[in-house]
Amino acid sequence: MNNIPNPEELLKQVSEALPTGLFELHKDLEKNLRVGLDSGLRKMNVVTREEFDIQTAVLERTRARLELLEEKVAALESK
Repeated sequence: MNNIPNPEELLKQVSEALPTGLFELHKDLEKNLRVGLDSGLRKMNVVTREEFDIQTAVLERTRARLELLEEKVAALESK
């Protein structure tokens, strides 16, 4: 269902494809790939998992407060 590769997995696959004797190049390439990937994701307005989880928690709290307020309004209307 989700065809978007995990950025960490993508970096790992590219890194592992390099010959082991090119360790310094490997580190530079990984750094540059990470910067490019992060930049591309930012341009696409993709949020981090942490930010997504925070916003999900905020939404859950807001939804709970809304339900409580709806119950209070219904109780007041029934009086």
